[in-house]
Amino acid sequence: MKELLRTTDPTVIAFAQALLQGEDIACFELDVHISILEGSIGILPRRLMVADQDHFMAKAILKDNGIEADGL
Repeated sequence: MKELLRTTDPTVIAFAQALLQGEDIACFELDVHISILEGSIGILPRRLMVADQDHFMAKAILKDNGIEADGL
């Protein structure tokens, strides 16, 4: 799996997941429950992962919809 997106904004993660699911690209969100460790203040980013073979297409889909993958 490769990291596609890293952000502290949960709405960006949700939008990206919806876009990828609409294109039948499986994705997995990491660090969802890390807020327990940080005290729920939202300073630690969440990561969105995709399969290696889907990374190029997923990155293009996000870019086409205005979500930059931060050079990953």
